[in-house]
Amino acid sequence: MKNRYFSDEEIQSNDLFFVCYMIERVARKIHQPNRYVVNSIGKDAMYHLLSVANVMHAQNPLDVEEDWINEYHLQNGTFDISDVEKELVSQIPTALQMGKVYQRLIRDTSQQNENYVDGIFRVYNHELCHVIDNYNCSAYFEPSYVIAKAYQANGF
Repeated sequence: MKNRYFSDEEIQSNDLFFVCYMIERVARKIHQPNRYVVNSIGKDAMYHLLSVANVMHAQNPLDVEEDWINEYHLQNGTFDISDVEKELVSQIPTALQMGKVYQRLIRDTSQQNENYVDGIFRVYNHELCHVIDNYNCSAYFEPSYVIAKAYQANGF
């Protein structure tokens, strides 16, 4: 996928990872599901974010969170990712870990001629995300090829 601002540059897999990581951070901060953040940002703005990700990763993630929340008018919700059964979950995965899970899922299930923007919207709006984001089960912890197969089969 070509960078919007520098047509001779490709958007890299690390740029996708950074955006997935920030989606997770922002969603956690405002207590919303990831799909809310993705859909509120929109495809055009997501293309912009992917195109500038190689610069944004050098910024303080707290500042990037605030910028996204303000710029895309993201609202607080009641979805708390940390509301888990303490007997089942000893440690909640970090936003970095979940960013990697989603980056791999987008890449591993990429459709022919699909760009990263379309992949983000396809994956984050899939029902499997409810299972991956339910930390009471271990779906997020499965190897990436298992998660990709579950995605293609519409469930584990």
